[in-house]
Amino acid sequence: MSNLSRGKYAQFISDRSGQAFPYTEMVIEWNGARVHTSEFEAKHPQLDPKPTTADGQGLRNARPQTFTLASGGGGGIAVNLTLPAPFSFSTNPNSMVPENGSEINIKREALINLGTVEITGVVDSVSVTPTPVTSSLSLNSVTTTTTSATVYAVTVANPGSGNKYYIDGVQQDTLSLTKGSTYRFDQSNASNGTHPLRFSTTSGGTHSGGTEYTTGVTTSGTPGSTGAYTQITVDASAPSTLYYYCTNHSGMGGQINIT
Repeated sequence: MSNLSRGKYAQFISDRSGQAFPYTEMVIEWNGARVHTSEFEAKHPQLDPKPTTADGQGLRNARPQTFTLASGGGGGIAVNLTLPAPFSFSTNPNSMVPENGSEINIKREALINLGTVEITGVVDSVSVTPTPVTSSLSLNSVTTTTTSATVYAVTVANPGSGNKYYIDGVQQDTLSLTKGSTYRFDQSNASNGTHPLRFSTTSGGTHSGGTEYTTGVTTSGTPGSTGAYTQITVDASAPSTLYYYCTNHSGMGGQINIT
């Protein structure tokens, strides 16, 4: 049997690059591939991780926690570690999922206990939009005091003797208001442009030498535009008679009787 050639002058094709290299300079990688020494890559550590074992959590020969009774003598009382109902074990002994999936939200709830809440003011409208929340509010009692304003629709027209206020369609209507109540004179109709409605203790208001009555009076917007109004909450000290008038033009208003 003849001896094998030592390959001194032989060439070998690299399994990685496909190039020819001297046979005597070839080496074998960890995966069996034959490559040139310049291409050699050692096996990466992450390809051969070291075996690990679980870290023990329990204590050997652990004792249950106990508390000595403050009085009564002797013995001890063990701590009750029973989970609340929403967090109790399910019928599956390997699961901590609550029996009712929706109860998981209890984890995120903040319970707030308030005393008596009183809301006082004029409420034109109330809009409630349900919104998902992650907290709950517990009220012992809620007392809500709201005062709805009586609304009069104001328009302006010329019946032939000059512009006049029409209250709910009635020309220069004589109104009756009650102390403590709120009344809104809605001037959003376009005919109210340049005709701001105000109050006075004098018939004709400032056009007859009187002054503007402002107790409990609020205004909003520009007459003739959407949302414009003059509002009065009749004060307990209000006079028995008031007059409504236009600040820019005389002869447009009417009388208000206060009771």
